[in-house]
Amino acid sequence: MPHGPRLNLTQVSTLYELVRRGTLAAAADHLGYTAGAVSQHLASLEATLGVSLVERSGRHLVLTDAGRVMAEHAEVLLAAEARAVGATRSAHSAVAGPLVVGTWGSTAAGLLAPVVQRMAADFPDVRIRSREVDLDDAVASVRDGEVDVAFGLDYADAPIPRDAATQLVRLQPETFAVAVAAGSRGTGEHVDVPLLADLDWILPPESSQYGRAMRSGFRRLGFEPRVVHEVTDTAASLQLAAAGLGATVMTGLMRRLNDGLDLTALHLREPLTRQIVLISRGDVTQRRPVRVFVDQAGGVVDELLAAHEW
Repeated sequence: MPHGPRLNLTQVSTLYELVRRGTLAAAADHLGYTAGAVSQHLASLEATLGVSLVERSGRHLVLTDAGRVMAEHAEVLLAAEARAVGATRSAHSAVAGPLVVGTWGSTAAGLLAPVVQRMAADFPDVRIRSREVDLDDAVASVRDGEVDVAFGLDYADAPIPRDAATQLVRLQPETFAVAVAAGSRGTGEHVDVPLLADLDWILPPESSQYGRAMRSGFRRLGFEPRVVHEVTDTAASLQLAAAGLGATVMTGLMRRLNDGLDLTALHLREPLTRQIVLISRGDVTQRRPVRVFVDQAGGVVDELLAAHEW
């Protein structure tokens, strides 16, 4: 065992967040401290170790060589702390405590409320809060501890990158249809590649997972979509399609959440699909509220999505 002052994990976490966030102000904002408190954490950690961890370069703080070494160990120490906390909490028999759920777009609009309602009925001692996360950053939000569990999307044509620190629970799959303005063609009609290639398209940018998935799927079918409107928001895309400005894609859940729009659904002969997933930590013993939420959400979401499949 080392003699003298011991490491303080709050100070270690401050160094870790400084490295992740890039600036003292950003680290302070994420941790909920003042910049002065964060600076004091670093100074105390340096005093404990007896070495300088950061130095000023112009208006910025940069790591010294010793700081780089400590930053590497900080990630290991904080992961060990998370495992210890998770294992200890899992040993407690009660399903209780706070739970932060990462949501986005259609999951916040259509799935979160029924899941929270069922949790409240069956496990009233679990206090659920939600936080909006960028869909493409959902895995990172769980891995970095910003949320306990998050909804995500997995596409065969653009799968979520697998991460040893997280695990995925796959829920009900959804099939995409092509959405065009009502009256453009007959509802439920199957469309072939030549027609698809001749349409103007409304799609998210290819830099997003969703945009990559759609373009990769269409290329697999044998055509390159002629994108005339790049739009990330699903509701906006469907509104443009209803106005006759092009074709886009939608699932049954997307259609239900935008029920007032006058759209026609055309079916692909080789359908594109997506699967809503739940992302949770995979490298720590999960807290009971997390395990229960995953189980409860899985049942609720499967029921809802099955009811709105094409």
